[in-house]
Amino acid sequence: MRGKMKFGLNIPTRLVFGAGELKNIHEMALPGKHALVVISSGTSMKSHGYLDVLLSGLRRANIEATVFDRVMPNPIKGHVMEGARLCVSAGCDFVIGLGGGSSIDTAKAIAVTVAMGGDFWEYVHGGTGGGKPITKALPIVAIPSTAGTGTEIDLWGVITNEETQEKMGFGSPAIYPKLAIVDPELMLTVPPMLTAYQGFDAFFHAAEGYISLAHSPISDLYALESIRLLYKYLPVAVADGNNMWARIKVAWASTLAGMVESTSGCTGEHALEHAMSAFYPKLPHGAGLIAISGAYFKTFKNDVMKRYMKMAEKMRQVKSARPSDFLDALEVMKRSCGVDNIKLSDWGITMADFDRFADNAIATGGSMLDQDPRFLNREELIGIYMDSYK
Repeated sequence: MRGKMKFGLNIPTRLVFGAGELKNIHEMALPGKHALVVISSGTSMKSHGYLDVLLSGLRRANIEATVFDRVMPNPIKGHVMEGARLCVSAGCDFVIGLGGGSSIDTAKAIAVTVAMGGDFWEYVHGGTGGGKPITKALPIVAIPSTAGTGTEIDLWGVITNEETQEKMGFGSPAIYPKLAIVDPELMLTVPPMLTAYQGFDAFFHAAEGYISLAHSPISDLYALESIRLLYKYLPVAVADGNNMWARIKVAWASTLAGMVESTSGCTGEHALEHAMSAFYPKLPHGAGLIAISGAYFKTFKNDVMKRYMKMAEKMRQVKSARPSDFLDALEVMKRSCGVDNIKLSDWGITMADFDRFADNAIATGGSMLDQDPRFLNREELIGIYMDSYK
């Protein structure tokens, strides 16, 4: 309706973007004197020297650091609580997430738990979460080593409760990082398949945010530019991980997609995938999204036709005549990144799982399903899983 356009913008994170910027952290205003540095349980942050660069910079800034290195690719509540106890016992007054989205999301959850007290799950809305509001958190610094989640510049995180098999989002303006350092040099060592999985996560943040009922003129700007950049440069970064220009463009697209998350939001595609990786935590989030993306986006091609055509135009840089141009461009993008034949069965998923997936998605991801262009009933959700299964 004309004259009814209303929206807001508040992304309070200070962003420092550029190759080599992590080496300058000692020159940046940091929000405390003793950092809990949260990294994954893998070896990449240590073996590639990224942790050493960070710790050296903190020493130059006369800031103490305690390292928590337990985070898994699908981060769990148990490690949030363990990290929170370490944070308190070490006397840390801010938290740094270094690595992929799992490390940064865990850092956010630790920051909430320490500041608010009690069990982290008390502050999760939906499912078995306690639903308490998050009103404060320790200051957070986010340093992504992957280009995918955009969590360095949004107010969201995702944690799995391993006891209840719920993969849930949590959020509050209190968990916007105070500082985000996006240094594409840290992304040069990401292997091709992970580059693709992570890049598609960013792509779907943008595409979902563009078709979401929550979209705004601001989120549309961020989303369309992110979509354009990823379609053009993600295949280049997958083919040649040392191409610095492609890494820079993909990193910027991911950060833009994080800004979409702050001004619009994810839709049912993410709810459907969270249900899968809640039960099968070894399934990479991006791989799950890619696997269901064709069936998911096909569902709405007649509901938001102009938006599909606009996304197709940004991707192909030619005029679009039909909404299925977007679906075709998405398939081309998958093929060009070598991820067009993902088999969910490779991760142990069977068709017998689809009922519990749908129930889990409805129970834990209702707020995302509510932002779909139109309501999908349980049978339609199961149908998306069916159509995606290999």
